Amino acid sequence: MSYRNKTYIAFASEDIGSYRLMEAWRENENIDFNFYDAHDLYKARDTSKPESIKARLRERMNNAKQFVLLGSTIAKKKGGDGRSFLAYEVETMVRLNLPVVVANLDSDRRVDRNFIPAPLLDADYYTVSVSFQPAIIKHALNDYADEFASSSKAGPHQYPASVYKRLGL
Repeated sequence: MSYRNKTYIAFASEDIGSYRLMEAWRENENIDFNFYDAHDLYKARDTSKPESIKARLRERMNNAKQFVLLGSTIAKKKGGDGRSFLAYEVETMVRLNLPVVVANLDSDRRVDRNFIPAPLLDADYYTVSVSFQPAIIKHALNDYADEFASSSKAGPHQYPASVYKRLGL
């Protein structure tokens, strides 16, 4: 099961509340959601220099097997600005060629190009967009992440309504 692999969660700093919610889902025994958080590795202090922070991010990302990008308009902007830490993370995602699940923070089920940073779109990178709900994120980490390496698909994709229905969403 892919969701048992180290998962790197990338997000704009303004969206940290959603990342904390994902951590709460993981800790809640009434929610069937788990991920091994790559952020638990190689801690960097907030007072570190940008080069030190990027080195820690690179170590975390090199240990990840999949990525979840918390999709928002802010994430799109920062992920494509070429100078933020999120931009560095997005560039590294493409370089590492690992699966990227875009979890739309507005809970939209469809591909929303307003939430996907330009480097992923420009590279026609195979991603899957899902709503920000534990069941569908877990499904994507199991389904899409497993198929990613052997797929010839390109660009952003989404699951049909039938998948959400089967998951009770």
